[in-house]
Amino acid sequence: MTNLTSLAGCRQWLLGLLLASGWLAGPAQAQSADSLATVGQQLARYGQQMLVEKLYVHLDRPVYTARETMWLKLYALDGTFHKPLTLSKVAYVEILNQLQQPVVQASIALHDASGQGALELPASLATGVYTVRAYTNWMKNFGPEFYFQAPVTIINTFAASGAAPVAAAPAYDLQFFPEGGSLVQGLTSKVAFRLTNQAGQGLDATGLVRNSQGAVVATFRSLKFGLGSFSFTPAEAAVAYLAEVRLANGTVVTGRLPVAAAHGYVLHLEEAGPAQLRLTVATREAGPAASRLLLVAHSGQHVAAAQAATPDATGNTRFLLNKQDLLEGISHFTVFNSRREPVAERLYFQRPEQPLALAASSDKVQYGPREKVSLSLALPGATAANMSVAVYQLDSLAAGTNPADISSFLSLTSDLKGRVENPGYYLRDSSRVGREAADNLMLTHGWSRFRWRDVLAAHTPALSYVPEINGPLVQGRVLTAAGAPAPGIMTYLAWPSPNARFYTSKSRPDGLVQFELKDFYGHHQVILQTNYRRDSTYRLELLSPYSERYAATLPGALALSPRLEPALTQRHLQTQLQNAYFGKLARYELPARDTTDFYGPPSEQYRLDDYTRFKVLEEVMREYIMGVRVRMHKDGFHFLVADKARQMMFHEDPLVLLDGVPQFNLNKLMAFDPLRIRKIAVMTKRYFYGPETYEGVVSFATYKGDLAGFALDPRALLEEYEGMQGHREFFAPRYETPAQQSTTLPDLRNLLYWNPEVKLTAGGSQKLTFYTSDQAGRYLVVAQGLGNDGQAGSASFTFEVKPAL
Repeated sequence: MTNLTSLAGCRQWLLGLLLASGWLAGPAQAQSADSLATVGQQLARYGQQMLVEKLYVHLDRPVYTARETMWLKLYALDGTFHKPLTLSKVAYVEILNQLQQPVVQASIALHDASGQGALELPASLATGVYTVRAYTNWMKNFGPEFYFQAPVTIINTFAASGAAPVAAAPAYDLQFFPEGGSLVQGLTSKVAFRLTNQAGQGLDATGLVRNSQGAVVATFRSLKFGLGSFSFTPAEAAVAYLAEVRLANGTVVTGRLPVAAAHGYVLHLEEAGPAQLRLTVATREAGPAASRLLLVAHSGQHVAAAQAATPDATGNTRFLLNKQDLLEGISHFTVFNSRREPVAERLYFQRPEQPLALAASSDKVQYGPREKVSLSLALPGATAANMSVAVYQLDSLAAGTNPADISSFLSLTSDLKGRVENPGYYLRDSSRVGREAADNLMLTHGWSRFRWRDVLAAHTPALSYVPEINGPLVQGRVLTAAGAPAPGIMTYLAWPSPNARFYTSKSRPDGLVQFELKDFYGHHQVILQTNYRRDSTYRLELLSPYSERYAATLPGALALSPRLEPALTQRHLQTQLQNAYFGKLARYELPARDTTDFYGPPSEQYRLDDYTRFKVLEEVMREYIMGVRVRMHKDGFHFLVADKARQMMFHEDPLVLLDGVPQFNLNKLMAFDPLRIRKIAVMTKRYFYGPETYEGVVSFATYKGDLAGFALDPRALLEEYEGMQGHREFFAPRYETPAQQSTTLPDLRNLLYWNPEVKLTAGGSQKLTFYTSDQAGRYLVVAQGLGNDGQAGSASFTFEVKPAL
């Protein structure tokens, strides 16, 4: 598995590549060239410190009904070489409606760079297109555009649900994108355009460009998915040229091209043969800034090439790039002037040539109801892979959908801004049209994962979020009564449990506190508090672990045709039968956890049922608990624990716990009914925990570990908090015996099979079996996975289920 250390080693290799390229040679270069050289060095340094992490989510199908379960598999990988990355141990998954409001949220545990989960779709969800997004805590540093996002359709088959709230959107969206970023007066540019409807779908169209006098100066036509490009030379600066676009239905849409500048840079990328690219930069920039330019080619912060050049006799600066130096997928070409200012940039797509070689097939192409299906998965390549497999019905609701696949996501959409229609097309079509369509996509979805001013700054930008390398990080804030951040305040986080476990954190200058939790699964009522004997006036709050930033791209609107009524009726029946007969058979199970108290085996332990029970806790402590002395001061009760190592008593109060929750008011604890206490444990030695030192530990445990009605201090913050999701097995009936075959229990499952954990060894194969339902139709098998070397791949095919004769 790839880890953070090995990735850092890969980043160090980049510096060697830059030095070997020659333009970092130093003494023989001019001073301006030396200054340019540091751009590549700084990008390499930035890449070492700003590790790119990606998540891919394989969803079991593209269309759901309310009250169904959405099954998912998560793959965690590094964003440069796409190898499995074991950096984070928690992923956050959300379903957003059209108003960017989360309607379902869950945190999923990641083990060995992958995880699995199940999301229950509430009955209250309205019909519409929703967005599934996933991210880690580390990914929150880099903005919501970097999160995994995929549209899904959710249909509420109960008419009373109405339609989902939809954000207002223009009927048509027409945008223009000059190659390199800007138009310059008198310089010829390639201009790409994108035309979409309200649902975000590309539209075929023809168009023309008029100047300020109304004369036509350019014409154009879309190629694929509403995208196209044309050549244009603006004769005027500071003038917005008007574009008129005519749709196939005769509708005319107008828009304006970006205003041309009087001075600037224009670049053009073209093939220079089967193995090379030529990038030409033209400029109207006067002065020394354009006398020497630098080109940096990078993929995912990996510097693939860096060249410095001067203008030729025609005034253009030209660069030649070897395609073999570029990583597969998307590369960025950024041009800098001699002042180290980025002046032009564009994207280039290199289609993956060696995807994960995955073969999938079934033993038959046609089956009957409740018949056994045998799937065969094989991996003939030289790498092992982690796979997930789904089998669902291709009814009229799911037919024609283009769900996300791991290959197109990793090599294409994860590094592009905005919605990409049918991304799989760009990996399949290697013809001239396909290559031109891919280039139009690069020109219209240009985007960078970083800002060059951050890369070139003297110091790396401060990051707000750290990776969760061991488990969930729960954050809170300590505030003064006036609402200002309170630094340096010790806080305590706990939840009632039969096994004592709590966490401490001292607030930072901004009042933030952070707790790294262990085995934090399921739902809990957590308790956040300070030591009220010292800090009694502060206000506490817990922060949500979910991101509150959202990408600007919205999913398209959903229009259901009346012709889908039979399919909707069938889905309605399927969902109700599934929940009625099979829903109770699949439950979340929490993994086994460490049942040892955080302080380990106690020095003394007393099970109170072994003794005569007193009705006053003070008598219990004085009569039975040998390692603790009870003292009365002016302010009430105090405990002193024996320091057995030195044969003396400690002088300060110990740490006192009730079901793992720290207690600072011993007067209140001593008034608690001792008949509700099952045992008392004592640590008769000094105990170091986090930044604090305790003179012993006294831990009280009730019978159920739920505080048994003990009233906490009113200043403590009690809040419902959802930990990581437990494990849930996918359930499907098996018809292996005649009795099972003849059961009258109806089986109209739409999802026949889901397996998120299929491990294939290099050159190995595996057989998977399941049974068809009573539902006739065509079914799609989808297998996706990631190899240990970073190769991604998928395989799909269909089979038929015929009705019984």
